[in-house]
Amino acid sequence: MLTRMKSPQFTRRDLLKAAVAFPLVRSQVDKGDPWDETKAILARIKEPSFPNRDFEATRFGSLNEAISACSIAGGGRVVVPPGITQTGPIRLKSRVNLFLSDGAVVKFSTDPKQYLPLVYTRFEGTELMNYSPFIYAFDEQDIAITGSGTLDGQADATHWWDWTRSAARRQLVDAAAAGKPVAERIFGEGSFLRPNFIQPYRCRNVMIEGITIVNSPMWEINPVLSTNVIVRGVRINSHGPNNDGCDPESCRDVLIEQCTFDTGDDCIALKSGRNDDGRRVGVPIENVIIRDCTMKDGHGGVTVGSEISGGARNIFAERCRMDSPNLNIALRFKTNSVRGGVIEHVYMRDVTIGQVSQAIVSVDFLYEEGDSGKYTPIVRDIEVRRVTSQDSRNALSLRGYARSPVTNVRVRECEFQHVAQPDVLENVKDIVFSNVTVNGKITNQSITR
Repeated sequence: MLTRMKSPQFTRRDLLKAAVAFPLVRSQVDKGDPWDETKAILARIKEPSFPNRDFEATRFGSLNEAISACSIAGGGRVVVPPGITQTGPIRLKSRVNLFLSDGAVVKFSTDPKQYLPLVYTRFEGTELMNYSPFIYAFDEQDIAITGSGTLDGQADATHWWDWTRSAARRQLVDAAAAGKPVAERIFGEGSFLRPNFIQPYRCRNVMIEGITIVNSPMWEINPVLSTNVIVRGVRINSHGPNNDGCDPESCRDVLIEQCTFDTGDDCIALKSGRNDDGRRVGVPIENVIIRDCTMKDGHGGVTVGSEISGGARNIFAERCRMDSPNLNIALRFKTNSVRGGVIEHVYMRDVTIGQVSQAIVSVDFLYEEGDSGKYTPIVRDIEVRRVTSQDSRNALSLRGYARSPVTNVRVRECEFQHVAQPDVLENVKDIVFSNVTVNGKITNQSITR
């Protein structure tokens, strides 16, 4: 008989508490440099702290036993030694730093039954009861995964990756649209909805640093409804379906830096819930700083969407390096009138691009379902400054709606070489090119249509 953990019951009071935890920030000021906002964001982002005590994982029967002992004692480090450690799902708890020693390889079971009981989680932006993520935390604070070891999900064509065509994906979206309570959205065994790799859910003060992640079932790092999140120096190499590298969802105050992404989907994707569920929860992804990262293979280097119904704002990306014939787009926005949501105040500067197969900047309002819903998306206030590229199909590919054009786009001091085709500008209003060089030709132009 299938056992399930007791799921949280969210009431209107819970949503009001969430609004307090994720207060609205002021709109980006129109005057001055928008990058000045990063100073306040960085001042709020701080590393979690842990007591100076170690718990050697080998002294316990499992990693979860070591984590529980560490948490009960008041916190510290759980140290995984060099060599291979086999495990099922790991449940992180407050004040615990899971430390992977140099040479440590943690291999996760490929048996789905190991990931029971079901937990309160998200699948592609919709809340449900499903298999536990490989490393999961719920309502915890001061948690970390650090060290120089490796997390190996052991996913391949016959384990996890062969679940990509599950009919339950549509059933879940329909259940959310019908208003079915999350506690009654029971999936798991027989539904074939893959778990994410690392998911801190409703957590505070989270750090993931130094580790390597390979062979993930789907999204690798997926903090949800969390605040004060640091992802630093992580190396991700996983080319399976939907293998996004880092997907903060409905989070606030996030720093992603010095990471390397080589992925089967978006390298970084910023999200805020899908369709009706994203609007029900209603928490944006906001105040995100991405810097000094390397993007190799992937669909997008920095992506906003497509599960973006709760909105996104105050996104800053700088000093990144992107280069691969298998990287499609550098800065990517994907949404539609089923997703809806407001995306605003997104800034990229000092990014060096070798090759991408499609565009440097892409906004696509026709993603997946296209214009088939009643929630018109809004994308406005995007600036790209001092970005260079050597090889792409287009510099820009911006496609809005006539009733909702992509608005206030600024491209400044950029140089795009070996651009094969002209820009695609469909339903775009107020776009400025200032000292932009495309294939050797300098452009200074304002388009107000």
